[in-house]
Amino acid sequence: MAIDKSLIQPVPVISAIINSDDTGVLSIDSAEEAHTGATASELRQSLMGRVFVEAAKHGRPVRVSTMDEAGLSTLLCSPTGEVEVEDESPAEDAHPVEIPLRDTQDLPDTPAVPVTVQLQHPSTPAAAAPAPQVPTSRRALREAGSFLATAATREPAVKGFRGLVNTLGFSLAASAPELGERQDTALVSKHFAGTRVVAVVNQKGGSNKTPTVANLAAVFGRNGASVIGWDNNPTTGTLGWRTQQSDHSRSALDVIAHAEDLLSPTAQSADINAYVHHQNTDKYDVLRSDADVAGTHEVSAEEVDVLHRVLTKYYRLVLMDSGNNHRSAEWNRMIDHADQLVVPTTNEEDRVEAALLTLQGLDLRCERSAVLASNAVVVVSERQSGEGRLSRETAAKFRPYVRAVKVVPFDPALKSGQIRHGALKPATRRAWLAVGAAVASGL
Repeated sequence: MAIDKSLIQPVPVISAIINSDDTGVLSIDSAEEAHTGATASELRQSLMGRVFVEAAKHGRPVRVSTMDEAGLSTLLCSPTGEVEVEDESPAEDAHPVEIPLRDTQDLPDTPAVPVTVQLQHPSTPAAAAPAPQVPTSRRALREAGSFLATAATREPAVKGFRGLVNTLGFSLAASAPELGERQDTALVSKHFAGTRVVAVVNQKGGSNKTPTVANLAAVFGRNGASVIGWDNNPTTGTLGWRTQQSDHSRSALDVIAHAEDLLSPTAQSADINAYVHHQNTDKYDVLRSDADVAGTHEVSAEEVDVLHRVLTKYYRLVLMDSGNNHRSAEWNRMIDHADQLVVPTTNEEDRVEAALLTLQGLDLRCERSAVLASNAVVVVSERQSGEGRLSRETAAKFRPYVRAVKVVPFDPALKSGQIRHGALKPATRRAWLAVGAAVASGL
């Protein structure tokens, strides 16, 4: 039986927050209760068990707002253990299926309560289809279209409360946030015909260029792309400091010295491995800039051309970190090779102004770079917590002038040390996925 929504009243006001570390908070009329579980399933069962106790206390169904990494959902819970997702109306021939809640032993005087989810009965016959029309005359076979079904089949939910229910053998549809995440994942998983080059630029230091390169490389690399992060600094850059080093110390200068061999028709795809530094968990490679403290060599525009020829032979996506001198030869040659610009900034006033000046300079440089500037993706990275309002204001300044603006929340894992995408909070990883999707849609 479907839950009678007319019985639901404005009180009690119930909300549940489910964290990624298997802890949660249940709020009933502003009174908060902490819940934990050995697994996500145990945590949700603990929370729902408490909600059923509250529904039984009032003798009627209650409404619960839930929030987890998959987004927001609203559930209706009855005293007898029925659960419905409020934004999904059950079909006329739906039938209730009971899911036993096993982990209520931590709640004193609380009986085990079954959860009931409305599911479509698989054996219910559909309305009788009309008999196929027999053509009165034959048509040419070449005029026949394909008989294959073209509608895409969506997989059921795997995240949030709906995903939990589906692990018990059911098939609830994915929520809107989960569908959005799937769409962004599909974009960053796309294979392009030919290599694409993305230049990450801001003429001010400390604007988050290197973390942007590392996280974008991880987003694309983890989703199947062949990716290289190239530290295109004339001398020593920081990409090598913030990423994993292989069992050698070779840099861009070594690639330049052996470019003829690497570009030879007899060269093999694995030959580049002797010069780059593989990121084991994030699935991309890094070409470091020269780190010799006694060195005097500065990369020239012609050497950027050589490195570009080598790297585009071995990789499908090249992400270029850059220095701060927008007048230098290697910086400008990077722009000549770029297919997409990403302009990172923090909320600090000088970094924001430098991002604007970088875009304006490219707009005035030539017709091609002006197109790149108008098609750029601006990334606003928070340097400390509590900058949500300021980030929205910063993003709003750029939106009229570029193709996309994305905000990445503060994450302590990005403050210092080696960057590991998997060490970031779920919300931060989701934000970088959105940045990657915005970049991919411009390629």
